[in-house]
Amino acid sequence: MLAVAIAIAMSVLVTSLANIALPTIAHDLNATPAASIWVVNAYQLAVTVTLLPFASIGDIYGHRRVYIWGLAVYTAASLLCAIAPSLPVLVIGRVLQGFGGAGIMSVNGALVRFIFPRNELGRGIGFNALVVAGSSAAGPSVAAAVMSVFSWPWLFALQVPAGIAALWMSHRFLPSTPRTNHSFDPLSAVMNAVTFGLFITALDGIGRGQGAATVLIELGVSITVGWFFVHRQYTLPAPMLPVDLFRRPVFALSVATAICAHAAQLVAFVALPFYFQYVSGLSPIQIGILITPWPAALVVMAPIAGRLADRYSAGLLGGLGLFVMTLGLLLVLFLPHRPAQLDVAWRLAVCGIGFGFFQSPNNRLMIASAPRDRAGAGSGMLSTSRLLGQTTGSALVALLLGLTHDTNNGVELGTRLAIGMAAAFSGIAMILSTLRLRRPQSQSARAGLGERSNRMSLFDPVKRSRESGKPARSEVQTDGLDPRLRGDDETERAGPARSPPDRRPSA
Repeated sequence: MLAVAIAIAMSVLVTSLANIALPTIAHDLNATPAASIWVVNAYQLAVTVTLLPFASIGDIYGHRRVYIWGLAVYTAASLLCAIAPSLPVLVIGRVLQGFGGAGIMSVNGALVRFIFPRNELGRGIGFNALVVAGSSAAGPSVAAAVMSVFSWPWLFALQVPAGIAALWMSHRFLPSTPRTNHSFDPLSAVMNAVTFGLFITALDGIGRGQGAATVLIELGVSITVGWFFVHRQYTLPAPMLPVDLFRRPVFALSVATAICAHAAQLVAFVALPFYFQYVSGLSPIQIGILITPWPAALVVMAPIAGRLADRYSAGLLGGLGLFVMTLGLLLVLFLPHRPAQLDVAWRLAVCGIGFGFFQSPNNRLMIASAPRDRAGAGSGMLSTSRLLGQTTGSALVALLLGLTHDTNNGVELGTRLAIGMAAAFSGIAMILSTLRLRRPQSQSARAGLGERSNRMSLFDPVKRSRESGKPARSEVQTDGLDPRLRGDDETERAGPARSPPDRRPSA
């Protein structure tokens, strides 16, 4: 698990590191601020367009293999970024870093599923969430500390020895995972890249004030290709975009909940620094310290929620967590004009507690509700939903700040509108999470793996045949789903079929 933690921490940290160093990079490489944005965009786009293809490759060739190759590419690309003599070379290095990061993130959740016993999966997911939250919280501080002593290339160079250590541990300790016998679909990979790539580009264009015609064309092409992409997935036995998993209401609701919750979090993280700097007059260091209670509370709650997720429904835990997060965002929305820092800190801590209580159970449910031979698809969709939510939230904040820029107290108005929108996203996520409590099949994919349901006898053809006196059938579809689509929790809880006892008379 340490190998997984190091790699995922690197892939999360690198975004914060690049954001903090961007002005310095632009100055040292004689690049314009607009051109230097591609240091960030290149990584984000590369990750977005390759997450689902790498998840599919992980199901075919093994998650361990994809993870190790992704980590190797990421480490080599970090070295290229560290020695880059110009902005184009640095952007190429960042694209390669994105490919490597996608290899790591696409199968990360699937590997956690095979590392931990199924009755402790929530604990593993909670630890993973702790690493992600801790890395996000530490990112700005780590970047500031490194750049106070070294130059910006060291932000990338220091990742090389960490990557080598993670590679050694991955080769030595990561378990091999089952492989499927379906083939990779290159056309789906291309359509996936066009669909998600243009969608992210259009959202980024909205934030940067790009022309309406260009944004509409990008969105139009993305939606059109996306329609054909989804249609093609229904014809494949193991689709790259897991439409087979979306047939499970509990999985579809979990993805929608994740998108809305991550959008709410990013809206707050992007909007609040503008308010604190331009309205409250705080310095960047003070702003970083003031926002820290949110990720700090998340770090504390993630492992606790992960352990609870092994016993209680993710719909219940997620609904409670998102209720607390919504309440925290409303408290932030109604802050006084110039609040005391303590008033801000405890409200953000409430938001962090709520988000931490939601994240681990939701992630666990998304991974565990997929069959073992589709674990990569579930893991890839987990990362994709997080990225879509974050990108949407960031773009919407930029849009609101742009619309209110020319008004009186434009930053304050834009920030309050953004926080209100974050509370709305969080409230919608809360409703979506609680809807999972009304789905009978969600009980079989919930965190409480030790509980037995009488309904599960329907999935055991031998047991049912004993009760009814009728011969057992090889496949029973009581829920209207292909038995291959049942999650690991369902199939394993039913247990192997037992042969009737031998009743022949003894000699």
